[in-house]
Amino acid sequence: MRKNILSAVIASVMAVSAMMHVAEAADKVKIGFLVKQPEEPWFQTEWRFADKAAKDNGFEVLKIAAPDGERTLAALDSLAANGAQGFVICTPDPRLGPSIVAKAKALNLKIVAVDDRFVGSDGKFMEDVPYLGMDAHAVGQKQGSLLMDEAGKRGWKLAETGAIVNTFEELDTAHQRTSGSVESLLAAGFPKENIYFAANRTTDIPGSFDASNIMLTQHPDKKNWLIIGMNDNAVLGGIRATEGAGFKAPNVIGIGINGTDVVAELEKKDVTGLYGSLLLSPNVHGYKTTMMVYDWVAKGIEPPKFTPVSEATLITRENFKQKLKEMGLM
Repeated sequence: MRKNILSAVIASVMAVSAMMHVAEAADKVKIGFLVKQPEEPWFQTEWRFADKAAKDNGFEVLKIAAPDGERTLAALDSLAANGAQGFVICTPDPRLGPSIVAKAKALNLKIVAVDDRFVGSDGKFMEDVPYLGMDAHAVGQKQGSLLMDEAGKRGWKLAETGAIVNTFEELDTAHQRTSGSVESLLAAGFPKENIYFAANRTTDIPGSFDASNIMLTQHPDKKNWLIIGMNDNAVLGGIRATEGAGFKAPNVIGIGINGTDVVAELEKKDVTGLYGSLLLSPNVHGYKTTMMVYDWVAKGIEPPKFTPVSEATLITRENFKQKLKEMGLM
């Protein structure tokens, strides 16, 4: 009799324990993290630090690849079906913003955009959606300042120096970066008439190569060149163009932005015109945005409409391996 009672008590305790675990699992906060290019080191690092935020604070992150509009909207249905209460997203196309917002509202999901800001049907940023991204203008200003610092160390005469600015005005982030860089050049005394704007047709190395070539041909009197662009590839295309025009590495200074696309260049045995790159902070983006959604869901703390990030580390041939390893990018 006593044995039967004991067995019944144990069974009851186990049942209650199981129910508590089920309830705990059901109550656990779940947050989605959607990225447009999951194969890229930048987004892999964002995901890794989103997981760290979840581990540090006891919630779960559901990581989903969203490379196009159809799969992005389908992912939101999947998040809702799996009990998520909100999500972070780097959209594959900023113009999907209105569709994403409408879908999220229908599914009662909170949104924080990262890296790329949503654009409305009127072509303007959707400033009502919380967003964390680089302070593009400040990063550009740093690029320009570092270029001038290095030119000074090399003892360049500014009258003999030209600056090629590879532009892509269709993208606001690109405009903010290059305009910030030019602002720093002018503030440091660089001659305005020696700054040449090269409109890029595409945002890759061939696009900036072609545009830079035109500027080099038009201004054969310059002995030294600064190469400016919105990202690593925009600068690398300019570097390739100077090489084709016969300029040696000591007469060219290029500093990219992003840091993830210059590894092969910095690993080359022979020094090239690429002095370095500004390594941005995917670790900060991943951790901070995930926590913004978590605090919104779990504590009712709505995030700011815009959270600018201006952290950028100069990487060169001397330190790039160490810095990339620290961020888990190498």
